[in-house]
Amino acid sequence: NLMAILLQTMCARLGIVTGRDLAQACRDYYKKPAAIALWIACEIAIVACDLAEVIGSAIALNLLFGINPVVGVLITGLDVLLLLGLLRFGFRKIEAIIVTLVATIAACFAYEIFMAKPNWSAVGSGLVHPVLPDNAAVLIAVGIIGATVMPHNLYLHSSLVQTRAFEKTPAGKREAVRSSTIDTVIALGFAFFVNAAILILSAAVFHGAGKVVEDFAVAPQLLRPALGGAAATMFAIALLASGQSSTITATLAGQIVMEGFLRIRIAPWLRRMITRGIALIPAVAIVAVGSSNTVDMLVLSQVVLALQLPFALVPLVMFTSDRRKMGAFANPPWMIAMGCLVGAVIIGLNVYMLLIQFGPLWVSFGALVILAFGLWVAYGYKGKADVEQLPEPQRVSA
Repeated sequence: NLMAILLQTMCARLGIVTGRDLAQACRDYYKKPAAIALWIACEIAIVACDLAEVIGSAIALNLLFGINPVVGVLITGLDVLLLLGLLRFGFRKIEAIIVTLVATIAACFAYEIFMAKPNWSAVGSGLVHPVLPDNAAVLIAVGIIGATVMPHNLYLHSSLVQTRAFEKTPAGKREAVRSSTIDTVIALGFAFFVNAAILILSAAVFHGAGKVVEDFAVAPQLLRPALGGAAATMFAIALLASGQSSTITATLAGQIVMEGFLRIRIAPWLRRMITRGIALIPAVAIVAVGSSNTVDMLVLSQVVLALQLPFALVPLVMFTSDRRKMGAFANPPWMIAMGCLVGAVIIGLNVYMLLIQFGPLWVSFGALVILAFGLWVAYGYKGKADVEQLPEPQRVSA
């Protein structure tokens, strides 16, 4: 969560000071093959996030209304049209909807935490002294990073801060950066308690009782005897609200990423239906053959987000630390050091997780492929290094 706060603060600096989001900055700075590779990496992250939203929402619809999971998956392919229609009312209304959804999630888990009565001394011990007891814990930890510091949200935040009204003077920009930083700390601080509540609830109700949740759909059934029927219903409501909130942010992020990297503008509903359609294929397959592997699939989708994160994190730290681009607003030395540390931790955990899952041979092969591609782009590709002379794309009006 602290990583997310740091990176979102850098995104605000980039957007407010340069007037460009992270996707546009990458497009301007990197050669075309590198920019396209970064765009593909971000699109993979959006599809992976979409997969989790689709499966989670389908399970929630099944728990709340008894809708067949396959039908529920297909319904999630249409609900995005309703949400996109809300864009006509302006971005501030969308923000209010997201806040309402997140508040709903928080209220549901607050009730369940109250009913679960966890061991708070153990919670405090785990907060200050976290451990990774086995390889499965490493995989889940990487997934938690991906779910918390979503790469496409970095692109999104660097664009959304530009929708705020502020004076385009050094003093105005400084005040805008300060205000955005405060907003980020408050919002992500609130998100920390929601995420923590989910983990604490799982530990208190499932792990503490020796229950293993292999099927995500049975989690409410296990909650019912422990906390009562209301807790199971609230779990399903929180799951549905989470999916809808993520759908809105992924929709906006998808538009920003495509326009920023490719300078291509398509209708938001068409863009969203393409992304959601790609996610529907594996989601339908999973729920059609049975939901016994939904937990593994959901964790894997968040691990994919963590694997894509360095491809957004490294350019972000590099751009916001460059005084030629940022001037007096460039990251101070302590922020540069923290950004490098965050990058090292995330990349280190990713590599460690890949070594556990695939072994050194495949990891070495993947590293060689990335190195070869980088060398080719740097020394073999003869195209133009940037496109700053091209006209600016029109941004999607929220």
